[in-house]
Amino acid sequence: MSVDCGGGGIKASVLDAEGTICSRAVRTPTPYPLPPMKLVETIAGLAEQLPRAERVTVGMPGMIRHGVVVATPHYITKDGPRSKVLPELAEAWHRFDMGAAIAQRLGLPSLILNDAEVAGAGVVTGHGLEMIITLGTGLGNAVFDNGVLAPHVEVSQGPVRWGLTYDDYIGEHERLRLGDAHWSRRVRRVVDGLRPMYLWDRLYLGGGNSRRITALQLTRMGDDVVVVPNEAGMTGGARCWTMARP
Repeated sequence: MSVDCGGGGIKASVLDAEGTICSRAVRTPTPYPLPPMKLVETIAGLAEQLPRAERVTVGMPGMIRHGVVVATPHYITKDGPRSKVLPELAEAWHRFDMGAAIAQRLGLPSLILNDAEVAGAGVVTGHGLEMIITLGTGLGNAVFDNGVLAPHVEVSQGPVRWGLTYDDYIGEHERLRLGDAHWSRRVRRVVDGLRPMYLWDRLYLGGGNSRRITALQLTRMGDDVVVVPNEAGMTGGARCWTMARP
């Protein structure tokens, strides 16, 4: 089973070994406020609507190390992205062992990764240094070196300009405020800024908002930048088991 946990919704489906979706997808709005065990129970509720799986992959926003949540930006807020941070939620999520909690609740082997890492697993070729940026509520990112997932860097929380983080600068809130044309120029600036830092062989742009990038700005980004389907956030749930570091 593959679960994609976003700022606005949580969806799940069952995949075969090759990553093909072989059951209907089920979805529920992300409930807020969201303490850790509420997310665990939400995932369990989705699992009950699906055929029995042999293992479960969960992609969620934030810094995840070996199944443990170091930090998650949206789930520590009162009402979701851009709302008030609740200190008690920040404390509850810090160092929460999501992998152990999901495995115990569902009775299945579990793999918990950053959601962009799961999406990247669904699209990379396994050759060279490949990076994915996901565009949705905020910005997600992951890097793969010859098909092996690199240690995560939470680019979304880095400063970009005017005191804004990357999440703020090209997240959904700004896209709605600016319109697609102006927002697309911002996405291109972000790509241009990250290019000399990562020197990727190929960059994938995924997430629900990647399809909103204008053709003009996409062309200006270069031939090494490719838009990929949003479904990768789900289908990568099978492949990432062989790509993640132990």
